[in-house]
Amino acid sequence: MTDWSGYLTLIAGGALMTAQLTLYGSALALVAAFAAGLARLSRFFAVRALATVYIEFFRGTSIFVQLFWVYFVLPFAGITLSPLAAGVLALGLNVGAYGAEVVRGAVLSVPKDQVEATVALNLTRFQRMRHVILPQALPLMLPTFGNNAIELLKATAVVSLISLPDMTFQAQVVRAQTGNTLLPFVTILVLYYAMAMAIGGGVRLLERRATRGLDGVR
Repeated sequence: MTDWSGYLTLIAGGALMTAQLTLYGSALALVAAFAAGLARLSRFFAVRALATVYIEFFRGTSIFVQLFWVYFVLPFAGITLSPLAAGVLALGLNVGAYGAEVVRGAVLSVPKDQVEATVALNLTRFQRMRHVILPQALPLMLPTFGNNAIELLKATAVVSLISLPDMTFQAQVVRAQTGNTLLPFVTILVLYYAMAMAIGGGVRLLERRATRGLDGVR
């Protein structure tokens, strides 16, 4: 009779790796989204062009190809990354490209009369962004950021292709060793769902906090 406790422990270790990938990848995606999204609004053509190239490249190519390039091709240029670093980089940059358009759209949605008022008050660009624009734009970004984080969570399965022991990789190991497909894949199905629900709940909490004090602003 198969002792499933050891195999479930193996999958639990994969769940920790998946959570780590999701956390690090989301952090990188958030930085990339704000950097590229705000760069798309820059006064300088070169900055806008660079941001556009980044966004269109990562939105227009497959995450599988991006991961393989980061892990297998970059070493030819003298840049060798660990499987974890390669996974985080590919996932973060891919999701960040989608988030960049969310940032740009939310910033542009702030009423122009408010932006004009900040100019009349002689606020710097940083002050306008920090005190007026972002506090109103952030609540608009959060729902989509939450969806992006969940998409990133599900996309972590691709790292099994570079032998990073995430949940999907470990479920495949268990299936190969036991011949049982149902139990390991039902287990990771439940774990993916639980993680997605946790992300969704966290984002809803952030939404409530971000919208405090904004009633009547628009």
